[in-house]
Amino acid sequence: MPIPEDVTGEEIDKDVRQELMSLPKGLAEDVSKNLVMVARLIDEDPEAAYAYSKIALRLASRVAAVREAAGFAAYANQKYSEALAEFRAARRMTGSVDLWPVMADCERGLGRPEKALEMAGAAEVHKLDKAGQVEMRLVAAGARRDMDQLDAAIVTLQSPELASNTVQPWTARLRYAYADALLAAGREGEAREWFAKALESDKDGSTDASDRLAAMDGVEFVDAFVEDDDEDDSDTVIAAETEVDDEVESQDDVSVVDELDDEDEDEDDDIEDDDEVEAAAETKEDVVKEDVLLKEDDKDDEDDDKS
Repeated sequence: MPIPEDVTGEEIDKDVRQELMSLPKGLAEDVSKNLVMVARLIDEDPEAAYAYSKIALRLASRVAAVREAAGFAAYANQKYSEALAEFRAARRMTGSVDLWPVMADCERGLGRPEKALEMAGAAEVHKLDKAGQVEMRLVAAGARRDMDQLDAAIVTLQSPELASNTVQPWTARLRYAYADALLAAGREGEAREWFAKALESDKDGSTDASDRLAAMDGVEFVDAFVEDDDEDDSDTVIAAETEVDDEVESQDDVSVVDELDDEDEDEDDDIEDDDEVEAAAETKEDVVKEDVLLKEDDKDDEDDDKS
């Protein structure tokens, strides 16, 4: 996998860099660069992050930070069994309980919510810091919902951290989860109130509380690009219709002209016919006159003979 030129490996946390000091310098640099790429891509391109984590894992599988990074990359790609194995390995190496909540969530991902609840009640939870305990509460509530225990999920989330007016890094997610559980239980009024509170505390956009509120209020967002496309289509249709209308009008004008020409031709034909009739009549009249004159001449000749 290519490493961008701007990645030096120095971007990683100093504690991780300290762990990598057990490796040869060149190897430590390669591993650190791959870990930087995992951290950089895990949200926007989980598959690429997973690929970089596999390289780091192949280079330094005995470094706890590498096993942890590999676990989170697998978790982001919903490879829960693999993620759980990496988290367990990292925990064995460090003895830390920090990964306990995410390990429990992997059990949920594997379809074992009962195991997640069992972990939520384990002694390890008491060793977690406040952020870890809130995370464990979120996982436990999710496990309750997996088991269709909506009321129990709501009760699980009810805590001093939820009631506090102080905004902490976990506040928005905790309020959002509570609102979502209320909505699933059919308590829409309360759900809307807590979605609003989640939005108020969501400074970094970690939830879609604004979209959920809009959906509850019946607000529909329209994509401006789609609207422009529709307008273009409408303009095309209007232009086509105008072109057709112009063509029809043109055809109508041609038809009118043809009609007028036909009428003129008919009139000319009528005039020609009248002229022919008149000429024939005149010719017949001349013949009659000529016959009368001939008869008169014949009569005069007869009279002369008698004399």
